[in-house]
Order: sequence, then structure tokens, then C-alpha cells
Amino acid sequence: MAQIVKRAYRYRFHPPPEQASQLARTFGCVRLVYNKALEERTRAYD
Repeated sequence: MAQIVKRAYRYRFHPPPEQASQLARTFGCVRLVYNKALEERTRAYD
């Protein structure tokens, strides 16, 4: 019987300030869209 080996890798990312602000803006938009979709799904379920 073969044994399964689970592995995890952790990466660290240090973007320059310009890229960090762009990423923060992008993730903010993604969070907003996700929350709106979740709210709509919850409303439809109720």
C-alpha cells in the first residue's frame, strides 16, 4: 500500500509600494464583489 505524503509550501511576497497599493485596490474590489454575491445568495435562500 502506497503512503501519501502531504506537503505545504509557504511563500512570502514583498511588493514595491506602487504594486502594493494596486494589489490592495484589487483585493478590495474582489472582496466587495464576493460580499455582494454572498448577500444575494443568502437573500435568495431566505
